Amino acid sequence: MADQLSSDHPIVFFDGVCGLCNASVDRMLKWDHRRVLRFAPLQGSTAAQMLPQAIAKDFDTFVLMDEQGMHVRSDAAIRALVHIGGVLRIAAIMRVVPRSLRDAVYAWVSRNRYRWFGKRDACRLPTPQERERFLP
Repeated sequence: MADQLSSDHPIVFFDGVCGLCNASVDRMLKWDHRRVLRFAPLQGSTAAQMLPQAIAKDFDTFVLMDEQGMHVRSDAAIRALVHIGGVLRIAAIMRVVPRSLRDAVYAWVSRNRYRWFGKRDACRLPTPQERERFLP
C-alpha cells in the first residue's frame, strides 16, 4: 500500500489538531492545481500503518512520503512545495541552507505553534470536495 500511494501521490502527514498545520494544508490544497498531494493526519490509521512508530507518534514532525522515501521537518516542507510545482518549485533553493539551520528554525516554530496558532479539539474533517485527497 505504501509504495503505491507514495509513488502515485506524495503523502503529507501533518498534526491534525494544529492550527498552523491545518492552515498549511489548506494553503497546499489551494496551490496544488494538479491535485498531486494526498494528506493524512499523524493521528490517523494511515500514519500508524505507513510510518515508523517513533515518527507516527511525534506530532511535532511534518512528514512527506514520496517515490524517494520519507522526508521530515524542513526537507518535507520543501519537497511538498516542489511537488506542487509551478513557481513554488523555487522552494528547492532553500536546500542550500544547511539542514541543521533549517531544522532549528522548524523546531522553534514547532515548539510554539499551539500557542501562536491554536490547537483544535479534533482532527480536521475534509470537505466533500477534498475527501478524495485525504487518507484516514
